[in-house]
Amino acid sequence: ANVVTRVVDQLKEFGETRRGWLGVRIQDVTEDVADAMGLKEATGALVTDVPDGPAKQAGLKTGDVIMSFDGVAVVDTRSLVRQVGNSPVGQTVRVTVMRENKSQTLKVTLGRREDADGEVAVAVPGEEDTPPATPETTALMGLTLTPLTDDMREELGADAGMEGLAVTEVDETSEAFEKGLREGDIITEAGQQKISTIAQLEERIEDARDGGRKSLLLLVRRAGDPRFVALSLGDN
Repeated sequence: ANVVTRVVDQLKEFGETRRGWLGVRIQDVTEDVADAMGLKEATGALVTDVPDGPAKQAGLKTGDVIMSFDGVAVVDTRSLVRQVGNSPVGQTVRVTVMRENKSQTLKVTLGRREDADGEVAVAVPGEEDTPPATPETTALMGLTLTPLTDDMREELGADAGMEGLAVTEVDETSEAFEKGLREGDIITEAGQQKISTIAQLEERIEDARDGGRKSLLLLVRRAGDPRFVALSLGDN
């Protein structure tokens, strides 16, 4: 009833509906993602991308976990999308995030969802100029990986400046395969730090182990769409 009342009031005043727009892509925080990030509970909405918009202007970043919106706890992506959509355009709200295990509160002035071509709080369903003749290839965590080259960027439809590791093969018996990683995916971050070489990924794995983590958080891009995946470290 409250939603209907808001819609009717907006139609009377503006002749159209006007819903709040935060401007982030998000995914749920699962138990393994929470472990990889050092979070106490699997709650909140994990930011996978921050395109130009209100959130970016306010300082939100990829990897932030949104814990509350306008004083209301965020349980998961669905609750955040509902809260944002029900908020008035132009309202300035406090958004509390966990960033590097520290709580921060940012003030965001909401934009208009209808002007954003669908970019709202969007829940996710989940390089050198002259590359070497033989790119470095390594198998880790069930993935065969190689640093991106210009040819690979073009083939995979990646931006010219993107750095990361291309997945060239996935062991079908691995956890990585079970969690949806596939050939052609690009890993751009590990442990919430950018990576572009195999050595950097190995360092992130060791850092996670040294920190007592059971899994490592990867930022994976496919056809430009980002999502976080936590993979168990095991004995890799």
